[in-house]
Amino acid sequence: MRNYDVIVVGAGHAGVEAALASARLGLKTAVFTITLDNIGVMSCNPSVGGPAKSHLAKEVDALGGEMGRNMDKSFVQMRILNTKKGPAVRSLRAQADRKIYAREMKKTVEAQENLDTVQDIVTELVVENGEIRGIKTKTGMEFSAKAVVIASGTFLRGLLYIGDKRVKGGRMGELSADDLTGSLEKLGFKMGRFKTGTPPRLDIRTLDLEKLEEQPGITGIPLKFSMRTSDEEVTEKPQLSCYLTRTNAKTHEIILGNLDKAPMYNGSIASTGPRYCPSIEDKVVKFNDKDSHHLFLEPEGFETTEVYISGLSTSYPAEYQQKIVNTIEGLENAHIMRYGYAVEYDIVDPSELDYTLETRKVKGLFLAGQVNGTSGYEEAAAQGIIAGINAALKVKGEEPLILDRETSYIGTMIDDLINKELFEPYRMFTARSEYRLILREDNADIRLSEKGYKIGLLDKKYYDKVLEKKKNVEETIVKLEDTKLGTSNKRLVEVLEKYGESLKSGTTLKEILRRPKVTYEDIKYIAEVIENGPQLTFDAETEYQIEVQVKYEGYIAKAMQVMEKHKKLDDKQIPKDFDYEAMKGITREAKQRLKEGRPYNVGQASRMSGVTPADISVLLMYLDGVLK
Repeated sequence: MRNYDVIVVGAGHAGVEAALASARLGLKTAVFTITLDNIGVMSCNPSVGGPAKSHLAKEVDALGGEMGRNMDKSFVQMRILNTKKGPAVRSLRAQADRKIYAREMKKTVEAQENLDTVQDIVTELVVENGEIRGIKTKTGMEFSAKAVVIASGTFLRGLLYIGDKRVKGGRMGELSADDLTGSLEKLGFKMGRFKTGTPPRLDIRTLDLEKLEEQPGITGIPLKFSMRTSDEEVTEKPQLSCYLTRTNAKTHEIILGNLDKAPMYNGSIASTGPRYCPSIEDKVVKFNDKDSHHLFLEPEGFETTEVYISGLSTSYPAEYQQKIVNTIEGLENAHIMRYGYAVEYDIVDPSELDYTLETRKVKGLFLAGQVNGTSGYEEAAAQGIIAGINAALKVKGEEPLILDRETSYIGTMIDDLINKELFEPYRMFTARSEYRLILREDNADIRLSEKGYKIGLLDKKYYDKVLEKKKNVEETIVKLEDTKLGTSNKRLVEVLEKYGESLKSGTTLKEILRRPKVTYEDIKYIAEVIENGPQLTFDAETEYQIEVQVKYEGYIAKAMQVMEKHKKLDDKQIPKDFDYEAMKGITREAKQRLKEGRPYNVGQASRMSGVTPADISVLLMYLDGVLK
């Protein structure tokens, strides 16, 4: 028997982050995967980012994770979304070269000290007296471990559907993991079953690009996901264009006329899919008042002609997929290189988890990614790094890392998973956070890099860089406030006239920057001719941070007041051995929920399903000794 400190089951986005985190913290770690060829592979859309998802990716990076760094190595296009909206929903999104992304992640994993990779299927968890002891595999091997992280993606009893054809697998061309579900069920875990889907991939040479709306990337400025990537690494990279088209009445006619051939409508698939990423069948049926739906054509890499059709996930038979595609403008002669399919898979109900992502039933067993009922690469990676960190910290006998809603989207997601009933695959949105104006993607490094540094995953040189950025932002805002301007300042008048504005009395640079149309570049231009004026030139990220904090100062202050009010509850700790059964004056349901959930603080308790504000009032009185 081979012995490890930490074993990770699965090498997708959750698994690689968990394994790398554990190994980088000095633990002897092994990651098991069904095939070594697909470490870090992008099963569906070859992209990272978008609203809330870019926030997660940058938070993973701030903690010392790999997703953002790897994306910066492999992107074929980089764009900023929602530029006309506020900074809370502004987000970076990049298309990856699928092959480069997986290749670079595999190289990183294999080069990592303390980390072994093993190609085998895990069939059973070895548990003694409620504590994990190791795993057994399909080849008859047994491995011991002090902690195990399951990051199995869609592979637990995975079943693929293309029309009436069913194939066992977690991904097309790969085996499923059929035995591990049984092991989890024997341990008493509450299980569920979800589904998701992928679209067909087309040959770009068979598309009429002139009929499509081109969407080029943004070049010439340093857009990146990772603080560890230099501006030079991303600024001059070549980029590929994406394209936009739409479905039409003919497309919808074929879809609606053949629903009996779609597995989700003919009864073949009864499990729940993601509401916010529906199949094309679902979209046409549920939104029958719409004449068309957007489709985004996204290249899969520099050295392939494959194009991903975002928005056209389907499980129709192959021949009907071809008919549907050929009704769409610009795709009349499109050749399908890979057909779309649906995949159905088992999950563990996330109410089984603690805030560390350790299971409550089995100590030392952690779960991360789609096995917890989430969807998306970024959600998986975020859970993976938390599970990997906490598995390592547990083995080392150190205090766990628990992120809260006030400091991160990661904490928001974990809190949601544990405390809210899950009826469909969970996807992160900015609207899920009540603190979204504070938890922006642009300040993820300021919010979380200290934790990454203290844990030991983020190098000091990167943490020092964040501290310098934070210092420059704070000092510059003070300088802007202290720099006064008169109405006769020619450059100030010039800038305001450009926007159709004027000035009636003296002001400061800070007050001018607060005006919606005025940019930081305008402020630098004005300041150039001020005698002994402030030095305002920094890197693009620092300058953007200054502008956001000044323009939204009032809104941020209000959000901070709300946060402080809620934080008082989060700061109120609940002893691990607190006797909920002895409490009087709360509902039986609340008592049961609190006993099972064992929240760390009152804030977490207040968000638990079935716990009312009245129950929290009683709990507070018991904690303060008013009631005994």
